[in-house]
Amino acid sequence: MNRNTNSENILETIRMIEEENLDIRTITMGISLLDCADSDIDKSCEKIYNKITGKAKDLVQTAKDISREYGIPIINQRITVTPISMLVSVSGGDPVKYAKALDKAAKAVNASFIGGYSALVQKGMTPGDRALIESIPRALAETDLVCSSVNIGSTKAGINMDAVELMGRIVRETAELTRDQNCFGASKLVVFCNAVEDNPFMAGGFHGVSEPDVVINTGVSGPGVVREAVRKAGKNAAMDEIAEIIKRTAFKITRMGQLVGREASRRLNVPFGIVDLSLAPTPAVGDSVARILEEIGLETCGGPGTTACLAMLNDAVKKGGVMASSSVGGLSGAFIPVSEDAGMIEAAEKGTLTIEKLEAMTAVCSVGLDMIIVPGDTTAETISAIIADEAAIGMINTKTTACRLIPAIGRNPGDRLVFGGLMGEGPVMPLKKEKPDVMVHRGGRIPSPLNSLKN
Repeated sequence: MNRNTNSENILETIRMIEEENLDIRTITMGISLLDCADSDIDKSCEKIYNKITGKAKDLVQTAKDISREYGIPIINQRITVTPISMLVSVSGGDPVKYAKALDKAAKAVNASFIGGYSALVQKGMTPGDRALIESIPRALAETDLVCSSVNIGSTKAGINMDAVELMGRIVRETAELTRDQNCFGASKLVVFCNAVEDNPFMAGGFHGVSEPDVVINTGVSGPGVVREAVRKAGKNAAMDEIAEIIKRTAFKITRMGQLVGREASRRLNVPFGIVDLSLAPTPAVGDSVARILEEIGLETCGGPGTTACLAMLNDAVKKGGVMASSSVGGLSGAFIPVSEDAGMIEAAEKGTLTIEKLEAMTAVCSVGLDMIIVPGDTTAETISAIIADEAAIGMINTKTTACRLIPAIGRNPGDRLVFGGLMGEGPVMPLKKEKPDVMVHRGGRIPSPLNSLKN
């Protein structure tokens, strides 16, 4: 009986991989750069290059070996590093030198992306933080693999509105500097509230200061697997039965992620960190979170009932993952990046899925307003106000929220931007025209909520 059960499990996993787009989205190596700080920025950059290329030299080959031996697709091999603003505070100088050192090191080890050109400014900005943030547009325009994130709020600290105002301008400048590449730079920039330290996904990943010197984290995916499980349940299954099916499916997906993570950890002789069991979609047909929601019973994602279905999906994924691993972390849940999800793209093109509905959905899912293409004439103040709205949801609900907005310079609602690969493509979504300028320019800080007083 055990042999038959094992055979059934193996066949089921093979089917998930071949027919339902199951994969390990990323193996991510986190590397601390605190010991690379130096008052001479050029020496610091040299130390960074040497440490990354030393620690991550076998990362990509190890992933390939595991993928071949176990038959499990591993899509990306990524690196996260200590927030670079901390090193800028020590060295001074042009922070873009750090971005170029990171880019050079990532290319040397054939990594897919490197994240950590970041600053944590939820309560205030040091000169190093501000210098790094001001340099983000150039850094992302002059590198290929570097990703950037800025944490502007938290439940404990409130929302730094001076940083929010600044980030509206930075997002727009980043898009403008990469206009010839379809504003691609903005797709590598995330603005967070309650950012986590062990996120293996890009563009928001960085290596937190409380993490080990080096660590391996994995990010799994599998919207197609979950959708197929829900489809098999039929139209008459009750919602609690659907939730149970999603839990069991998430359990299986997480087990695979833990297997790969621990095996990579063993082979690289690096501690294993966490499994991030996020349902991360791709533009591929059948690999869509929106399609799961429609399979549950919606005519189109974005219509009435969408937020309720997404809340159930996210909760069930987390419950199933926690049962499967004691090392669940990162963001874990359902991602809703518009340009990366075929179902979301279609719903946005129909006008059923609007940015206002997406904002409501972010209150119950992982992350937030992700890979949303906005009109090219969107002002920096409007971008800041959207960031503030999203941060408020995260702050009040003690959860991670974020914005990855892409101003499509020179484009209007109804036009499209095409990025290719996992970034996909999508329509330019319309925004409200009312100006938030006075609110944004007040600056200061939105105080932390009452529920932050936990001690």
